[in-house]
Amino acid sequence: MTWFILISLLTIGLILILTEIIFVPGTTIIGVLGLIVSAAGVYYSFLKFDTSTAWIVLGITLFINFVALFYGFKAGVWNKFALKDSIQSRSFDGRLLGLELGMEGKAVSDIKPIGKAEFLDKIYEVKSDSGFISVGSIVFITKLGDNRITVKK
Repeated sequence: MTWFILISLLTIGLILILTEIIFVPGTTIIGVLGLIVSAAGVYYSFLKFDTSTAWIVLGITLFINFVALFYGFKAGVWNKFALKDSIQSRSFDGRLLGLELGMEGKAVSDIKPIGKAEFLDKIYEVKSDSGFISVGSIVFITKLGDNRITVKK
């Protein structure tokens, strides 16, 4: 029964440590709990066995934990859980297509210094580089870039 308890504690500790690394990295609660359970197993071996056997149990425990971690990194087990894709798109891509410098439009709201203007039957958010522009005024595009439209009266 003593060996069963010892092996159970050490196995549960190893499983918790591996769970921390594989499934919930960064939380540290499960990893610390795994270390505590493993330490409890080693402490239990010092209580129930003679000192030389307990040191052997400690050595075997450390060896098995390091081998499991090393093999996990070496074999690429973690790659199955790693995010390999990333989002390459950006918001408002293509928003300025069809617009050109000097293009004429109409302010559909007061532009003070930001407002709305209509170009090519579409309404865009624009910024004035010449101060306040009242609704209904004719505006011209002076700058296009970084998804921004700058206009003047």
